[in-house]
Amino acid sequence: MPPSPYHPRMALTYGSYLKIPELLSLQRPLSDGPEHDETLFIVIHQVYELWFKQMLHETGMLQRSLEGDDLVTAASTLKRMLTILKTMVAQIDVLETMSPMSFMSFRTRLESSSGFQSAQFREFEFVLGHKRRGVLSHYPPGSDEHAALERRLAAPALYDSFLAFLKARGYDVPAEALGRDLTLPTQEWPEVQEILVKVYRTAPGPRQICELLVDLDEGIQEWRYRHVKMVERTIGTKPGTGGSPGVEYLRSTLFKPLFPDLWAIRARL
Repeated sequence: MPPSPYHPRMALTYGSYLKIPELLSLQRPLSDGPEHDETLFIVIHQVYELWFKQMLHETGMLQRSLEGDDLVTAASTLKRMLTILKTMVAQIDVLETMSPMSFMSFRTRLESSSGFQSAQFREFEFVLGHKRRGVLSHYPPGSDEHAALERRLAAPALYDSFLAFLKARGYDVPAEALGRDLTLPTQEWPEVQEILVKVYRTAPGPRQICELLVDLDEGIQEWRYRHVKMVERTIGTKPGTGGSPGVEYLRSTLFKPLFPDLWAIRARL
């Protein structure tokens, strides 16, 4: 039925399509004044949550492409993810324009909130293979965040999809690797490393996927490192907001590969 001439449909605009008024209403500083840099702090972290959402979206496409033996789409999706990672790292440069004194002027207003609580980032870690059931204890049972992490914990990680890709390409991936306990972190498989050496020497297409995965792993490690140094220069060795572990915990996450097989073979290539 066509719209009534008395109630014409509002024309779609840039603002209505992107929900700009709603979006701009979400930055609500809590400090008195408010403190100037609190708006920057809020905007940066809201943007990070949007990038986490997009990275989860892209990782879903990447896994479907790998499991469907679609090398072209898998490669283009990985390249997009790497470009997004560069943007995420660059955002730290903006955050570092905020001095320690500026942050301390509103830090107490954050109360128990902490970036440590970002459920989307935990989801992203899980899908990348960095799974730990203990993370779920930070989210109330029955909450949307807890349910989402439960699903990610039980679902194949990105490396599992990569092994399925190798299997589809005719490589003899061991059954124990394909049928592993999906709730555990990604581990090394010596038999898979033998396959990867062969891939690098004889298969340019799959080798490209391997190298893009290494780039992704390195990019995540770079983001973690920059995040640690940003926190360290802002609050030093103090505990994080809400009593979170702060710099010491963040340091413990550094230099741990997501895809250890792809790093273990470097000396053999």
